[in-house]
Amino acid sequence: MRLKRLENSAKTLSDSTNRGELFIVSGPSGVGKGTVCKYLLERMPSIVSSVSVTTRQPRTGERDGVEYFFISIEQFEHMRDNGELLEYNKHFDNYYGTPANYVFDCLNKGEDILCEIEMVGAAQIKERFPKARTFFILPPNSVELRNRLLHRGTETTQQIENRLSRVEYEMQFKSQYDYCIINDTVERAVQEIIDIIRSIKNDNKTIN
Repeated sequence: MRLKRLENSAKTLSDSTNRGELFIVSGPSGVGKGTVCKYLLERMPSIVSSVSVTTRQPRTGERDGVEYFFISIEQFEHMRDNGELLEYNKHFDNYYGTPANYVFDCLNKGEDILCEIEMVGAAQIKERFPKARTFFILPPNSVELRNRLLHRGTETTQQIENRLSRVEYEMQFKSQYDYCIINDTVERAVQEIIDIIRSIKNDNKTIN
């Protein structure tokens, strides 16, 4: 695992007016938020992706230090107990968290950063950083959401049913987000987010 690169990162957030923007993307399981974030980062390469830590096993094609830092429960608990996580949550028997120092380092350098996290974690970050802009990704409908989970082919039928049973609970969080984006097509959803981010950046330039 490549968490060593976090050791020299900033420990606190500066008060500089040139600080970067923090964007958060969440949504129910299977809605396609990972794909949306992937294409958003390709379209806006100036935005840095926050790499979360997780105790779950890598899926096919996932790389340590790229999609996630894959760590043990013991390593996760050490980071949690030492205040090294900006937020953390347990989701389907696995822990997820956002390394605080990495986020601070990017923002202090004036870099915009994108965090793809679950709703509980997003609420924790929003409480600490009220100016963070939050996006909630919605499915076109429940049938499409089920089809996306089935076609992903990474989980058992029981795991899929567990995720679907949680969707109603997850959808309750959408009113807490600044923007709700329907992911009917990835291209349209990404373009909508890009338009919002550009508007935010232009507004900030006017203020400063």
